[in-house]
Amino acid sequence: MRASTPNRTAPSRKEATHERIVAAAARAIRRSGYSGTGVADIMKDVGLTHGGFYAHFASREAMLAEAADRAGAESVATLTRVAAAAPPQDALRSMIEFYLSNEHVKHAETGCPIAALGSEMPRQSAKVRRAATRRIKEAIDVVVRHSPDQGTPRAYEHALVTVATMVGALVLARAVDDPKLSEALREASLKYFDSAGT
Repeated sequence: MRASTPNRTAPSRKEATHERIVAAAARAIRRSGYSGTGVADIMKDVGLTHGGFYAHFASREAMLAEAADRAGAESVATLTRVAAAAPPQDALRSMIEFYLSNEHVKHAETGCPIAALGSEMPRQSAKVRRAATRRIKEAIDVVVRHSPDQGTPRAYEHALVTVATMVGALVLARAVDDPKLSEALREASLKYFDSAGT
């Protein structure tokens, strides 16, 4: 006799469309910022009319909150995959190197939303900030789990400094229009982590 498995139903057309809208919005907020992300542009991007938006979201802020959550979840999942692919003793270093890579600098639309959107967060609705904060905490937790001092009282503090340094370095590397300075910022941060034993 075969063990029964729970039936998985395929997502409905509306659910699939909703997912496409959220995915497009998650890319758009990282590329253009919250204020630069409009409903009409997102709906056009997924091949729908502006009028269909309210069948999926109560408001633009509801869409932005889901987009912030999705972007954060993607970033946490990427860090987790990078850590899992490395030997345990190199997991944190692998995450830092990935995060501070030139590839990550060049592709904000698929990268870390903390670096792409952090300066805009104080002006967002409580719902958007709550979604982003939850994912920021998850990113910190990923770093804690791979911290060399995991299990000690200092691990959380070490993770906070690590995340803050990674995000700050990425923001600055993206901000400058001088490729040499961008590279120097990333390299100096990696050297800092080396000297700190990270």
